[in-house]
This record gives sequence, C-alpha cells and structure tokens, in this order.
Amino acid sequence: MYFWLFKIHQVKRSATYRSKVNYLSVIFSMALVLFMLGLFGYLTLCGRKLVVAFREGINLIVELKPDAEQPGIDYLVNTLQRSYFVKPQSVRFISNEEAARTMAQEFGEDFNKLGLPNPFYHVVTFNVYAAYLQPDSLAGIRASLKEIPVVNDVFYHHSLADAIIANLKKVAWGALAIAVFLIFAAATLIHNTVRLALFANRFLIKNMELVGATWGFISRPYLQRAAWHGLISSALACLALWMMHAGLSAWLPVWHSMQSPEVLGLLCAGLVAAGVGIGVVSTYLVVRKYLRLRVDELF
Repeated sequence: MYFWLFKIHQVKRSATYRSKVNYLSVIFSMALVLFMLGLFGYLTLCGRKLVVAFREGINLIVELKPDAEQPGIDYLVNTLQRSYFVKPQSVRFISNEEAARTMAQEFGEDFNKLGLPNPFYHVVTFNVYAAYLQPDSLAGIRASLKEIPVVNDVFYHHSLADAIIANLKKVAWGALAIAVFLIFAAATLIHNTVRLALFANRFLIKNMELVGATWGFISRPYLQRAAWHGLISSALACLALWMMHAGLSAWLPVWHSMQSPEVLGLLCAGLVAAGVGIGVVSTYLVVRKYLRLRVDELF
C-alpha cells in the first residue's frame, strides 16, 4: 500500500517536473529566437549609422581663384557655415602654404628649397549631410557656390558618390529580404515550440470541451500563459542585447556614439511586441486546432 502511494507520488512529481522543464525550454527557445531577430535589427541599425558616417565624411573641395582676397574668403566660409546642407564644424580653410607644407611632410618635397612657385590653390573643404549626397543635390550645391566671385571651381568624387548610392540600394533590398526571412523563421520556430509544449495538454483541452466548457473559456488560461512567456522571453532577449551593446561600447568607445538609447528602446519594444504577439497567436491557433479534432484523432 505504501509502495503504491509512493509510486503515485513519484509519478506526479515527475510529471510536474517535466511540465516545468517543458515551459522553461519554451521560454528559453523563444528568447533565443527573439535575440537572433533583435541582433539582426541591431546590426542593421549599426550598419546604417556606419554608412551615414562614411557618406558624411566625404569632403567637398572649393578651389579659390589665385587673386582671392581675405574678405572674399571670409564671406565664403561664413556662407558655408550658415548653409543648411553643411555639417556643423566641418568647414575648413586650407591656404596654399599649408597645402605645400603638408605635401612636403608626406612626400619629402619642399618646393621652397627648389625655388619653384607654389602650385597649390587656396581651398575650402566641407562636408554635407548624407541626405544631400545625391547627384542632383551636389550639382545644385556646386552651381550655387560657383556664383560666389572668389570661387574657381568645386570638386567632389562623382564616381564614389554614385557607387555609394548604387550599393546602398542593393544593401537595402538585401536587408529587407533577410528581415522578411528572419521574421518568418522566428514565427515558425516559436509556433512549433508552442505546438510541442501544448501537445501534452491536448487531452485536457478536449476533455474540457466535452464537459461543456466554451472555447473562449478553454483558451483564456493558455493565452494568458503564452503572453506571460512571450514577455519573459522578450525581456531575456532585450537583456542580452543591452549587455552586448554595453560590452561593445566599453571595448569600442566610438560604438557608443553610433547608437542612442531611444533606438535601442524601440528595438526592444519591437521584440516585446513580437514575442507576445507571436506567442499568443500561435497558442490560439494550436488550442483551436485541438478543439476541432475528434477524440480519436488526438492519439
């Protein structure tokens, strides 16, 4: 008698343990899938920041006329500093003497010692915002600057700007395709995980219907548990992302400037919505599937 009571108690304990482990595996599996999805979004945002920083690092060079005087140069510099398309603190005046000294330091050629005239012009360099690094925008900037009397010409890397724009379009389409695939894969994996977790409860779900419980009453506790599991899983994924970001920021200080707390907060909010939404929808579909089956189809 005591032996059988002990065996029944052990069976109940083992069943409860398996149930807990099963739901723990669901939570961690969903957290891993959400983390991979969030990692792609994080890298996409960082890549976009890198592209913008690279585009805004391209110098536009304004070549001045040989007879340009200081008042005209000051007027050009002030005009550029007040322009809406110019990045703040990017305007720099480089005299021909400074250009000659830089050339001598880099190539070891001192034109003053050779008695040759200085071949360089006075120039003003500046950077524009990434949104204005377009062929039509650059052409308009060049045309407006050439109207200033001291300006001889404006130069920029046409081929480099065109190549960046063309490559950005390819990268954008590729990132969109990968994002759609990852979202579909995440939804499929989470749905299969929820389906396997509810497989052990299929008889309980059907028995509740057979005793007269409505489908809404049967589904409600499972949907609440799915929302709770999705919230925990997304919280674990967000925590892992924040820890990774903190580690990269400590290792590479420039990495911290590439991201803002608001962007990371929106990314985590998206993960929470995805975790809760996919979990609840998957649970709803699985529970309704078992309710529609006949008893003999559950075996």
